[in-house]
Amino acid sequence: MYNYKMTVQYDGGRYDGWQRMGKDDSSNTVSYKLTEILHKLTGEQVEIFCGSRTEKGVHAYAQTANFKLNTRQKDYELRNYFNRYLPRDIAVLSVEAVDERFHSQLNAKKRVYEYQLDTADIADVFDRKYYYHTFEKTDVDAMRTAADYFIGEHDFHAFTTAKKSKSVVKRIDRIDIIEDVQNEKLVIRITANDFLHNMARFMVGMLLDVGNGLKKPQDVEKALSGDTVQMSLPAEPHALFLKEVLYEN
Repeated sequence: MYNYKMTVQYDGGRYDGWQRMGKDDSSNTVSYKLTEILHKLTGEQVEIFCGSRTEKGVHAYAQTANFKLNTRQKDYELRNYFNRYLPRDIAVLSVEAVDERFHSQLNAKKRVYEYQLDTADIADVFDRKYYYHTFEKTDVDAMRTAADYFIGEHDFHAFTTAKKSKSVVKRIDRIDIIEDVQNEKLVIRITANDFLHNMARFMVGMLLDVGNGLKKPQDVEKALSGDTVQMSLPAEPHALFLKEVLYEN
């Protein structure tokens, strides 16, 4: 079989995430749109794997995915065929033939998510679809102090809706809180070896509450340690982006 790696960009606003399986099975997903087009082109029933399965309403600047075909196709023709038939809120940026052993999920080393904040007194009308408006000025220093508690390997059972049978130990490599004072914007960038279901949103929700004075930075440490802490609500999905999936070399 022939293995293809592709980079996909999408606005997840109207989709039920990258993929929905089991009792939540849905055809209104990004992966379904892609597999439909591959079936139209090749007649094959194709399974597409991704580097990080995004949730309902979450976007991707650069999702990495791979799929296998029984027939050899030209890379640029696959890319062009995808973009001819995809809805305009999904784009395939690149397609390349790769070693048959490459797997976008299993070979991924790190995932990077970004959460975009509008900190202005009045929300920007044109940014409202992709930025969360904080309503009040956030205490960025307190958020950075809280973010430091996330760094390292921890049990994230308090920061996910994943089933208990799944391993909840993940490693956070870094959290960058990037301030654009002139444009009154803030970006929270989280780099981790992997993310659990809703984990990034729960982490951001806690950081936002710290920034607004509703939580203390030390509450992050308490939550990770299993102490009793009233957890923050997950941040809204419309401002969350999968920035990239990182591999060796």
